Amino acid sequence: METTIRLNVQTKQNLNTFKQYKNESYNELIRKLIYIVKLCENKPKLSQKTIREIKEARERIKKGEFYSEEESKKILGL
Repeated sequence: METTIRLNVQTKQNLNTFKQYKNESYNELIRKLIYIVKLCENKPKLSQKTIREIKEARERIKKGEFYSEEESKKILGL
């Protein structure tokens, strides 16, 4: 079942800064944020490392430093 939620404009803008790609849905984004919060609560030391790695990966993606799905398949021989 899907539902609609009301967001403040600033909240929506803040959420948009966490999107990894243009068409990422808010559902995907919120689920990802919930996962990170739970990880932070359960394993704080691991969480700090994970959050740093996520930030670094997001920066690489913004710079275009990643493999496309096709390139990955070719590298993995799939």
